[in-house]
Amino acid sequence: MTLAVGALSKTWTYVDGDWYEGNPAILGPRSHAMWLGTSVFDGARWFEGVAPDLDRHAERVNASARALGLEPTQAAEAIVGLTWDGLKKFDGKTAVYVRPMYWAEHGGYMGVPADPESTRFCLCLYESPMIASSGFSLTVSPFRRPTLETMPTNAKAGCLYPNNGRAILEARNRGFDNCLVMDMLGNVAETGSSNIFLVKDGQAFTPAPNGTFLSGITRARTMALLAANGTPVVEKALTVRDFLDADEIFSTGNHSKVVPVTRIEDRHLQPGPVAKTARDLYWDFAHAKS
Repeated sequence: MTLAVGALSKTWTYVDGDWYEGNPAILGPRSHAMWLGTSVFDGARWFEGVAPDLDRHAERVNASARALGLEPTQAAEAIVGLTWDGLKKFDGKTAVYVRPMYWAEHGGYMGVPADPESTRFCLCLYESPMIASSGFSLTVSPFRRPTLETMPTNAKAGCLYPNNGRAILEARNRGFDNCLVMDMLGNVAETGSSNIFLVKDGQAFTPAPNGTFLSGITRARTMALLAANGTPVVEKALTVRDFLDADEIFSTGNHSKVVPVTRIEDRHLQPGPVAKTARDLYWDFAHAKS
């Protein structure tokens, strides 16, 4: 499915107790989230008849809301139920992105902090094909991930993503698909849109969570699956050089789950056996839960 820039794929959004087709007008100029960025979201996936770890994504969006000073209005179980209800509105042929969201409608003291009592909720479902497992390219970004003292890195907060966006745009302007983003100490944190792994001499590694990036649900699931299959993943501080010298690199994330890296800077890589195993294990897990 190819869409014109700015065009919407098939979309259904639940807000204020009902479902609306398309892109309902929700935020106005006085909405706190529009001008001060107090919004959180999460991203689950429906594909091939399954929605793996949907409950975990629902629980995390509520935790993110609390971390940003919002007050969740939906139980995680209710979000899961609404999701399955909304998925009936699609034809089942294209993967669907599942995006529950909270935001503040009003501000508190002098308008700056969110008023938790004004928290609103919506659930947006839209068709979004998963990228192919053939791989993508990486460069090293000049931009860095903030720390918890400077940004709400303990939440999946919308205000964090313009930094990710400018990192990806800068990389794409130099001919790459995505980028490695470092933390303030110069260790690799993640890509501009996903968690990252490397393999060296048969051992898998991933950056240790240090409060600068979100340790993803798909990341945790992949680590558990690999460990159960005999390939435990070591969490540690990793440098750019570690990735440049790796035997294979792959990413995990909600959008397309497990995808190999086939080029880092000017070095080309083949999709490796650990990445393939991780992807196969994830697909087996997802369909076993259906």
